Amino acid sequence: MTASDAPTSHPTRRSRTIARVAAVQALFQCEQSGDNAETVLNQFLRHRRVSPTASFEDGHIPDADLTLMQEIVRGVTQKQDKVDHTLSDLLPEQWPMARLDPVLRSLLRAAVFEIAETDTPDRIVINEYMDVAHGFFFGDEPKMVNGILDTLSRRGEGNA
Repeated sequence: MTASDAPTSHPTRRSRTIARVAAVQALFQCEQSGDNAETVLNQFLRHRRVSPTASFEDGHIPDADLTLMQEIVRGVTQKQDKVDHTLSDLLPEQWPMARLDPVLRSLLRAAVFEIAETDTPDRIVINEYMDVAHGFFFGDEPKMVNGILDTLSRRGEGNA
């Protein structure tokens, strides 16, 4: 499956949320394996079934907006220095980038990219990544995500 095989009609909110979850997973895989974005995206598209009946628990991607997933992964990796600089400026001093959980770091990179570099309204991006954070974390991490993204939005670096 290629990007051109991705759904071109208006994707549902759920498919966009799932795309963001998959993007976080792909960014995590890029960081952990050292593979570039294209290699990881190709692995995702070749080895993970994408359908409404698929399940993350089975290692697949249920009904994701693949175009959005690819845009996020490519965008974060192409602009990673800028994204990381923005994110570092938003983190509390006692929480440098290296101290963040790798999944949390991937999630924040994706969210910062979307707020700073896309036309998606900030409130939608923040709500979506809050949902994603709650899927990965059960502690204070979702509150941290909300605070960081809200601060970025209030700085006027995104799209109100």
